Amino acid sequence: MSVANVKRAQVAAAGDAALRPRLAYRRMTAADIPAVMAIENRIYPFPWTEGNFVDSLASGYSAWICSETGGMVGYAVMMPVLDETHLLNISIAAERQCRGLGSALLEFLFGEARAGGAQSMLLEVRPSNASGLALYRRHGFAEIGRRCGYYPGRDGREDAIVMRRVL
Repeated sequence: MSVANVKRAQVAAAGDAALRPRLAYRRMTAADIPAVMAIENRIYPFPWTEGNFVDSLASGYSAWICSETGGMVGYAVMMPVLDETHLLNISIAAERQCRGLGSALLEFLFGEARAGGAQSMLLEVRPSNASGLALYRRHGFAEIGRRCGYYPGRDGREDAIVMRRVL
């Protein structure tokens, strides 16, 4: 890891600790979907649809809202599968990114997954998502495989890097 990356990780870790008392987490409801979609559509070139969130809630997935001083700053959806959980979506509002909120939300999700009996967490991430890859690596995820042509892309399809973290 370069000196600049070490410094960023130290700042992020310090920021995470400072953020935790200000953040609140609660279960996502159908009433949250319009606000979730507003964030989703701003930050992703190929966002989840409203139906993806409705289906996730109907399926009983572990879906969470992260708020700071009353306002939604992020959300996440996890799918429990036996003794692991699959992180399907974790997102922070564009104007709130790079402030440690993603790290704080991810740490919260680790606790929820463990409480639900999960021993590991899996996720997919685009190789082009440098900030996402850095976040996941910083939190102990390791690449375990690839899914060819998994994501839609501007010029065809993009692979997914499959990552896993032992909880």
